[in-house]
Amino acid sequence: MAGIYLHIPFCKRRCIYCDFFSTTHSERKSAYVHALCRELEMRKDYAEGEEIETIYLGGGTPSQLNREELEQIFHIIYKVYRVSPDAEITIEANPDDLTPEYICMLRALPINRLSMGIQTFREDTLQLLRRRHTAEQAIRAFRSCREAGFANISIDLMYGLPHETLSSWQADLEQAIALRPEHISAYHLIYEEGTPLWDLREQHRVEEADEELSVSLFDMLINRLSQAGYEHYEISNFCLPGLHSRHNSSYWTGKKYIGCGASAHSYNGVSRQWNAASLEDYIRGIENGDPTFELEEEDLFTRYNDFVITRIRTRWGMPLPQLLTDYGKELHDYCMRMASPHLQQGTLEIAGDTLRLTRKGIFISDGIMSDLLWVS
Repeated sequence: MAGIYLHIPFCKRRCIYCDFFSTTHSERKSAYVHALCRELEMRKDYAEGEEIETIYLGGGTPSQLNREELEQIFHIIYKVYRVSPDAEITIEANPDDLTPEYICMLRALPINRLSMGIQTFREDTLQLLRRRHTAEQAIRAFRSCREAGFANISIDLMYGLPHETLSSWQADLEQAIALRPEHISAYHLIYEEGTPLWDLREQHRVEEADEELSVSLFDMLINRLSQAGYEHYEISNFCLPGLHSRHNSSYWTGKKYIGCGASAHSYNGVSRQWNAASLEDYIRGIENGDPTFELEEEDLFTRYNDFVITRIRTRWGMPLPQLLTDYGKELHDYCMRMASPHLQQGTLEIAGDTLRLTRKGIFISDGIMSDLLWVS
């Protein structure tokens, strides 16, 4: 089984924290979609004929695409690839794009899962982040999608936001739980260099959440969503039973995926490649039949490090028999030796034949993963 990721970089305006590749030059949408469809055709052999079980339109803001553009994309996918009848097909959407008419149009396409970028229900913070929607629009859009028949909806939340307190974060969580989405992704705000948010912090116009507050916010997140019946299946991801993101989980379980579009990444089990993070370079390269991308062939140690980073972050953990079979006794023994202090401290555990984080270990997961990595 394999997946397809399509990067749609267009935004009406950029949020102040975003460092993903995106553009506000919507006049290039038509040319971009044409190039995207052409790349899908050119890359048809990348997954070596495996059935496609997930398709994910990410961004940017994929809900900036209109009916004709989306129909073009799905026509090519179903023409060129063998798509599973029960494939999970997700589109990211901004709440203010989800008008009744747009939702009705999405329902007519193969899309069966929505990922809504809500981030917070606090009006002042939405304005500070330069989000285009209001809290009321987000709630109304969610309910409209549900009424239209979408039975698998994910929402994104952020914490560690400027001026955030435990009580304001609790209010966000209670509102999210009241909507009862099937999936919630919750990410701590990161101040990325080169973003307007970074500049605001450097100018002392906003203050970054300190470590004590960040830990308390994360602790509240885990406790409250667990109480509400959500499974904490990956460091930043929660779902109702059985409704994890199949597409994102494929990244964490080593499945192949084809990434099409500017800056999109691909993985075929032995190498990774990524397209140029430039709208014009991407379009020009595809049009000329000479795509601009970089390729990294992975040696045993790089693949081992990928295995550690992707597997240990999930509740499924790292299967030790696979570690031994795929990476050999030397790396298996190295991993167990580096894991030993964490096993003794109770931040890692072995359940059956799987090495995984404990609840205590989730809070220091970056450090644990770093300790397990092979350093040449």
